[in-house]
Amino acid sequence: MTAPNRLNDLCELGQSPWLDNLRRGWLTDGELARWVDRGIRGLTSNPSIFQKAISSGTDYDEQFGDLVGGGTDVTEAYWRLVTDDIEGALRLLRPVYDSSDGLDGFVSVEVAPELARDSAGTEAAARALHEGIAEPNLYVKIPGTAEGLDPIRTMISEGRSINVTLIFGLDRYAEVMEAYVAGLEAAEGDLSRISSVASFFVSRVDTEVDRRLDAIGTDEARALRGRAAVAQAQVAYQQFLDTFSGSRWEALAARGARVQRPLWASTSTKDPSYPDTTYVDLLIGPNTINTMPEETIEAFLDHGTAARTVDADPAVARQVLDDLAEVGVDLDDVGKVLEEQGVASFSKAFDELIGALTTKADELGTRR
Repeated sequence: MTAPNRLNDLCELGQSPWLDNLRRGWLTDGELARWVDRGIRGLTSNPSIFQKAISSGTDYDEQFGDLVGGGTDVTEAYWRLVTDDIEGALRLLRPVYDSSDGLDGFVSVEVAPELARDSAGTEAAARALHEGIAEPNLYVKIPGTAEGLDPIRTMISEGRSINVTLIFGLDRYAEVMEAYVAGLEAAEGDLSRISSVASFFVSRVDTEVDRRLDAIGTDEARALRGRAAVAQAQVAYQQFLDTFSGSRWEALAARGARVQRPLWASTSTKDPSYPDTTYVDLLIGPNTINTMPEETIEAFLDHGTAARTVDADPAVARQVLDDLAEVGVDLDDVGKVLEEQGVASFSKAFDELIGALTTKADELGTRR
């Protein structure tokens, strides 16, 4: 008797399981193909993922050596390495894209993290990535910062598919959805091939909120530990339902527009006292995506619970947010702090990788 495949169960419940990782070896040894065979329907990457992939092992050494040996700048060589990985993943996932009529099968690549506060730079970089990797199942990731909103709107109006990343709060999520809808309204003709997801980060919210609850120290505060992230994401799902309904949306849907699905990101548990499938089990529902590192996928396959949960009790989710405010946790401030930390973390990973590659290029030059 074959073991149950809970990834397929997620799909039947309307949620697409995606993989939050990519490395060169997975393309060359068939590992990524095996994940797709098991039910993975998309892939996300970020600067931290590429920093770990390129810095560990020797998978990239030959190509990098050829590039810098031929006079390619280190930063440009980095983007060549990343582009080759992304293009390989795009080819592998293209059948998923085709068979799902463009719903899944996407691969995400992020603009340089140094552009998170630069609207014009973000717009130019996103356009260049789309034009340089001209595949229909490419998502270019734009941070959901205040400076990212105009580029998101512009890219959507030009018919370019976008993954909006680093969303930590409800107000910013509302602004991201508005940017998407406004972009569609400015686009011309058939809208059916424009796609977008909004990456709402989850576990980091509990990390920051729990820290604040511990500092408050009351019994009421401690009772709320581990509840903020799921509650906020469940309320975000209600915002999603509200935005993609009504006459304004129906006019766009008549032109073929697709909803901007919420993508639950940062779904591995950071606190070991929490069940390792918490941020999967409690956020399952129609028109959603959960992008998971391989350890979380394996845990869910082994002992996760596949049931519709994301909208099981919206009133309870809202009450949790009210209770957090009552004990003194400002979720708006939590979102701002986490956004700054997220931007800084990706920038640090990128800078460290470029530094390591520069050192490697110098060593190669010495050896030559």
